[in-house]
Amino acid sequence: MSQQSLDTFVTSKSNRLPVAALLALAMTGFISILTETIPAGLLPQISQGLGVSEAFAGQTVTIYAIGSVIAAIPLTVATQGWRRRSVLLFAIIGLLVFNTITALSPNYFLTMTARFFAGIAAGLSWSLLAGYARRMVLPTLQGRAMALAMVGTPLALSLGVPMGTWLGNLVGWRITFGIMSILTLVLIVWVLLTVPDYPGQSKRKRMPLHQVFTTPGVRSILAVIVAWMLAHNILYTYIAPFLAPAGLTERVDLVLLIFGLAALLGIWIVGLIVDRWLRRSVLLSLTVFAVIALALGIGGASPIVVYPAVAVWGLTFGGAATLLQTALADAAGEGADVAQSMCVTVWNCAIAGGGIVGGFLLETQGVASFPWALLLSILVGLIIAAVARRHGFPAGHRVFRNSEERL
Repeated sequence: MSQQSLDTFVTSKSNRLPVAALLALAMTGFISILTETIPAGLLPQISQGLGVSEAFAGQTVTIYAIGSVIAAIPLTVATQGWRRRSVLLFAIIGLLVFNTITALSPNYFLTMTARFFAGIAAGLSWSLLAGYARRMVLPTLQGRAMALAMVGTPLALSLGVPMGTWLGNLVGWRITFGIMSILTLVLIVWVLLTVPDYPGQSKRKRMPLHQVFTTPGVRSILAVIVAWMLAHNILYTYIAPFLAPAGLTERVDLVLLIFGLAALLGIWIVGLIVDRWLRRSVLLSLTVFAVIALALGIGGASPIVVYPAVAVWGLTFGGAATLLQTALADAAGEGADVAQSMCVTVWNCAIAGGGIVGGFLLETQGVASFPWALLLSILVGLIIAAVARRHGFPAGHRVFRNSEERL
């Protein structure tokens, strides 16, 4: 069978969700996020093991994010012509190699180098997931496919990090990274067995970076990503000090579990409605998040307010990746992979920005200022999304709309 016939055969089977392949993509996201965040729960062990302060150990998270920010766009552009599964495996093998080096590293410099290159591998993998999931299925299933492919993120944040911290305390941080390497080996086999391969883009179809960035709708969506994720990360990064006035310092794990479970529910809901009501879902999620920020601003010192607010916050956040990446891929068209690499970059910048802005507010204004900063950022995102009704977040069923545009 020729490669063209094979691609046609794979495409013809996309009238149903390829669950095993989509879960392999989800596992890729899970390992990427877990690799990024797990040091946060193991800082005392890492600092002792490498002979540095906890502040220096914390930079293992920072350098990882920097690697993702720096590499996502240029690597995605450089590999546009490669076969898609080869690029995905290249990124996953990078995670395997550099997590293994981290597990075995005898000194801080080598660990930081490995973390930087692990971030590069993760940035490339993240830029692939949305486009890969969409390509596996017919347009009518793209929303649900992306929701399933993105489920690894809330799982890693809500369950993976607490479990990794518990495991690290039980067997040590080096063995924890070693276990992630073993999981990555399993993932490589999983990808080879279940994920279909597709050709890269021909030179004729490749869109230069500036053309993708100036495509109508792309900049509006990226701006909404920055506003939404900045607000989210101000609160999420400093959730422990924010909970202190409510007397919940010892219940941070429970609060994050509630958030994570609600986020999973949000992913499931958005997967059902993203194709039909993408614009409404974005506007509703931002509006409800704004109401939650207002509620926390007024009653954030009361557990009676905090618990349900966190649950609704998780619900609105869970489907954010699916909504925003679906809108971005629709707007970018042939430049979807490059646009997704921009998404990786601005998303990580928003994570870093949340840490910086939240830290400044914590030191100068206190945690009581968080909800009002959230509200301001969310309202900016809401206004941009509301105005971008023609290209960024157009109304109507996205499948029918895109079909009409192609005609």
